[in-house]
Amino acid sequence: MFAIRYKNIFIGIGLFVIVGSLLIVGMLGLRLGIDFTGGALTESSYVERPAKEVFETKLDTLNLGGYSLRASNDDAGRDGYILRTKDLTENERVAVSKVMTSEGTDAEITRFTSIGPVIGEELKDKAVWAILAVSLVIILFVAFAFRGVSYPVGSWMYGGITIFALLHDVLVPTAAMSLLGYFLGMEVDVLFVMALLAVLGYSVNDTIVVFDRVRENLMQFRQEKKTIVKVSGGMEREEVTYVLTKPFADIVGMSVSETLVRSINTSFTTMLALTALYFFGGAVTQTFALVLLVGVIAGTYSSICLANPLLVYLAERKNIKTTFSQ
Repeated sequence: MFAIRYKNIFIGIGLFVIVGSLLIVGMLGLRLGIDFTGGALTESSYVERPAKEVFETKLDTLNLGGYSLRASNDDAGRDGYILRTKDLTENERVAVSKVMTSEGTDAEITRFTSIGPVIGEELKDKAVWAILAVSLVIILFVAFAFRGVSYPVGSWMYGGITIFALLHDVLVPTAAMSLLGYFLGMEVDVLFVMALLAVLGYSVNDTIVVFDRVRENLMQFRQEKKTIVKVSGGMEREEVTYVLTKPFADIVGMSVSETLVRSINTSFTTMLALTALYFFGGAVTQTFALVLLVGVIAGTYSSICLANPLLVYLAERKNIKTTFSQ
């Protein structure tokens, strides 16, 4: 299997992507929306959308402070604008609504949302804890599911590799959002967090499918070796160890090959649906679909070309250390 044969190259690519994503997020940061910072969102729609500069000139006279105005399309397919500002008083809200409906054909305010800074901070904390909680549950579940396979790597190692692959899968769409926020002004909202959680669920499923096939093949290509050892008090105890009848790298490579078509077909059909949702869905779901699309691509790579090569690499390192210590 190519992923195992060139494991060092694929692991290197994965590490490069992780480090690069961390640098992008660290240097550019994320453009947080009002869900996390607090503020107001006003969305308007028009049959014929006026020029952006017309509204900016009028909004500047309202002394709103910093604001963001960008073009959008509502769920009905009408052109419009999304205005993000500080938290508005009732008088300021009315003034903004008058400005946003003063130009254009059949202008109307289709959405107004206001979130206080305390609620925004609470949402940010809960989002972080949600991702950490999901990661912890995944480690525990994988370690429990693979408790019967502890050679040549322990069951906890499967869980650790799964989380490492998930780190790759989460950082890639996060870095993409950081770049989009820096260059195009896209903002992170609650839907972005939901998309990351969906990526976690999708990616761990794809990785576990391959690992589960590795487990099945390990049980098939192993032999029991029973030895009698003496314990304290002169008692004897039977120990059972396992010897593989096929190299571990070959077993993992065979497992990847057996699940490769399934992984690619699942990812491809998912990407088709997400692409359709991005281009034909409403403006509200575009960010959600884009993050999921990038996450699915990253997850497909990690489950095939990162998690399993890393599993073989760690098994070989463990074998080298064991041989050296003997």
